[in-house]
Amino acid sequence: MCYSVHPYPRPEELKKREIPLSNTEPDNAIDFVHHNKGTTPGNGIEEFRKMLKSTIKFEASDLHIKAGTKPRIRVRGVLRSLDAELNSEPLCYQIARDILDDAQYKIFHAKGQIDLAYDYDKDNRFRINLFMARGRPSLACRLITSDIMTFEQLHLPEILGEVALSANGLILFAGVTGSGKSTSIAAMLNYVNQRKRCHIVTIEDPIEYIFNDQKATINQREVGIDCLSFNEALRALVREDPDVVLVGEMRDNETFEAAIRAAETGHLVFGTIHASSAWQTFGRIYDLFPETERPQIRKLLAYNLRAIVYQKLLPTLHEDVARIPALEILLGTPIVTKYILEAREGELLEIIKKSAEEGMVDLNTALFNLVESEWVSLKTAMDATPKPEDLKMKIKGIA
Repeated sequence: MCYSVHPYPRPEELKKREIPLSNTEPDNAIDFVHHNKGTTPGNGIEEFRKMLKSTIKFEASDLHIKAGTKPRIRVRGVLRSLDAELNSEPLCYQIARDILDDAQYKIFHAKGQIDLAYDYDKDNRFRINLFMARGRPSLACRLITSDIMTFEQLHLPEILGEVALSANGLILFAGVTGSGKSTSIAAMLNYVNQRKRCHIVTIEDPIEYIFNDQKATINQREVGIDCLSFNEALRALVREDPDVVLVGEMRDNETFEAAIRAAETGHLVFGTIHASSAWQTFGRIYDLFPETERPQIRKLLAYNLRAIVYQKLLPTLHEDVARIPALEILLGTPIVTKYILEAREGELLEIIKKSAEEGMVDLNTALFNLVESEWVSLKTAMDATPKPEDLKMKIKGIA
């Protein structure tokens, strides 16, 4: 059994109005419960799996569970309520108890939040953040399928295939949470897997896609299960003979430095970082380090960078494709190396704009191309750009 969802408006209607919330949800829906903070063992997982099944059925990207509201799923970027009972506080606690083991529940109890992965079946996996909000458990669940999408399905440019087959160096994907960075990296790793006899090691928290060995041998390590931390796993890499390494998110200077030194010693390293553009990623990286260490990091980055890809997911005008990435691509060419060494990273946007023949593209050009090819609306593109006036001029043919 799974839940139904309130009827969809047609795509053209979505442009005119937001999908209304369920009118059966009362303003004061939260039910304060003070007994044992749970229902019955097994009830939580049973209801949770119904919600997950509905998420998969409606091809949603996310599921949100909160006490006092109906479960909600994100479809084509819009949150919609499932036709289900309101989630009670005891049910939310029971879900937490049923999906966490004793060690995880202690962490959740002590910290008020925990990240984990949950396998619904062999083809569908969920990345879950369980967290306390106003004294009650809430869950945000991202659907990750084991069906790794191809470059064609994700509309990724061919240049990223060339980058993925580099012998060594650092490839960074930048963007906000939920921008599809992990999905694009998975496609690139599988591209390597299909074409190159090599050893790929991933270090993830949690594992998001399950790879099947093709030409490559792939070992996936999950922080907290297979290793203590990113840094511990990175230190062990030298004994594992990898050719290609995936490090999840570059959250601190230790992780970043270990990753870039792995790139320096002949490995191809993939990683993600939160940043607002390809060229502004440098500032985000340098901010991780004390000022005295930044010159050395700048030098390592200059000589080992293969690419920085900034990604934004945008809703499309096509019913059969929910979202499409707008990509800003910076490649580690000799001129880019020179500008980094000279601390001229702020001028790299102009280099990107002038290097289309080499495969680079700035965000506004990417957005312009998506509008021109009728993949996204002009309004969507204007909402996505940090430089709306420049995009307007480009569309008018002035720039």
